Amino acid sequence: MSTSLTTTIPAATRPTLVRRLLGASGARRIWLAAAGLFVLLSVVRLVSGEDALTSSSVMTAALLLTSPLLLVALGGLFSERAGVVNIGLEGMMILGTWGAGYAGYQWGWGAAIVGGLVMGALGGLLHAVATVTFGVDHTISGVAINILAAGVVRFLSESLYTGRNDGAGITQSPSLSSKPPSFSLPVLSSGPDLLGDLEDKHWFLLSDLAGVLRGFTSDVGILTLIAVLLVPAVYLLLWRTAFGLRLRSCGENPAAADSLGVPVYRIKYLAVVISGALAGLGGVVLVFVANIYREGQTNGRGYIGLAALIFGNWRPGGLTGGALLFGFSDGLQLRSRSAVVALLLLVAVILVVVAIVQFTRRRLVQGVLSAGFAVLALVGYLTIDELPTGIVSFTPHLVTLLVLSLASQRLRMPKADGLVYRRGEH
Repeated sequence: MSTSLTTTIPAATRPTLVRRLLGASGARRIWLAAAGLFVLLSVVRLVSGEDALTSSSVMTAALLLTSPLLLVALGGLFSERAGVVNIGLEGMMILGTWGAGYAGYQWGWGAAIVGGLVMGALGGLLHAVATVTFGVDHTISGVAINILAAGVVRFLSESLYTGRNDGAGITQSPSLSSKPPSFSLPVLSSGPDLLGDLEDKHWFLLSDLAGVLRGFTSDVGILTLIAVLLVPAVYLLLWRTAFGLRLRSCGENPAAADSLGVPVYRIKYLAVVISGALAGLGGVVLVFVANIYREGQTNGRGYIGLAALIFGNWRPGGLTGGALLFGFSDGLQLRSRSAVVALLLLVAVILVVVAIVQFTRRRLVQGVLSAGFAVLALVGYLTIDELPTGIVSFTPHLVTLLVLSLASQRLRMPKADGLVYRRGEH
């Protein structure tokens, strides 16, 4: 039986802090959680001595690596809120990388963005035709698109790149003919390096804050900026406009929406095409990072974006947290292998907090699992000096799925998500 803490524990016996947090608004909770994680990160940095945990270089890499996941997860949000499960995000992202690579070497970075959007949108259109028009099972259609996308990009590469002398081949495109612009926030990241000087002092909290601000405001790519701005924009669109209400009604009760004059089929099509376009745009980010298209460039990020969406409870704020967790872990393992071990201590503390919350909510199984994994992470931190290379590269996937799966609460997917809708049959 699924009940909330409010109905499970009498108000008089609930811990004051927990009660206040549960009563806080969504925005306030996000800020409280962000502040708490920042203080925790500072403490772990101080205890472990791994200054890379809050260094500006790691934060810059984390923001960059978070942006493709944000775009993919936001794309999935459109599709699933309209009632169409989109397992094919990985395939649409693959199509986006190829489209960006081809158009980018031909006409520059602006064309790369268009190419990625168009190729991803075509993948979304195919998924919409299969699921909305022909009623194919959503999961089967998504898996088929993932397989098909890998074959399509290989075929296109063999057809267009074989025999060239500019570095292209069956697994990669030529380099992009131009690089996209990047931006730095005045005062914080340009002029006298005040933040850099403060970061180098390694003071508790102050130097950590300087490292985060410096990393998040210097050399920010145009697509990274777009991805960050899309989070509040998508929230406002889906939860504060008539269009968003119609789209979400298609995922909750399409029959009722249809009876009120909502064009259910048209909105589902539009949502899935937007989903594919955003996933394709996430692929463009990866091409911009490498300045070239390479086969296998997505490396499962479409699936991670989908996981962040689900464990984020199909909400922009939740999926942003999952994407940031993966981006930070990925950036850390790229910048410092030794700091990844310190990440185990951070995970251990987070899981202890999760376990306490789970026990408070009387979710004993999840509480015990969280506590058990916390102990394992702590033992790993105390006994391991350096992780093997293979495990280090897999750390972002493991950390993200572990924390999100244990921390997720009261997941509620749209009621009609994944169901085939036929007018007059419901």
